[in-house]
Amino acid sequence: MSELRELYQEVILDHNRNPRNFRIMEHPTASVEGYNPLCGDHYTVYLRMEGDRIADVSFQGAGCAISKASASVMSQLLKGKTKAEAEKIFETFHTLVTGKREDMGSIEEVGRLAAFAGVREFPARVKCASLAWHTLKAALEGESKNVTTE
Repeated sequence: MSELRELYQEVILDHNRNPRNFRIMEHPTASVEGYNPLCGDHYTVYLRMEGDRIADVSFQGAGCAISKASASVMSQLLKGKTKAEAEKIFETFHTLVTGKREDMGSIEEVGRLAAFAGVREFPARVKCASLAWHTLKAALEGESKNVTTE
């Protein structure tokens, strides 16, 4: 299990050091700001939809390693997905980080999201990991108000 934990830590460290889709998007369909006042994470998530499909997703801002890595992984996983697929992935991620493991599939089924499974042991970090996800969900739902973890 120690090797698996180290692998997951590497995923988080890699996405923190080299975040994917970390940029301001020109001409997004939606953009929503997310803020975690507990630790100061603050991101804007940009979304461009083509019909019911996510054509592009990016983010910009600053935060801890977990929040940045989570936003990076999210942006990679959701690009090209339909709104329904994105919502299902959101639910899987939320279940994973809140510790309701019995409600979800195997580690193989959750893929890269498994890197965030350890977050559930630290309740304050759940907000860090889920900030970008809740912000993207608001963008998908057409909300324009800022998202906060409080």
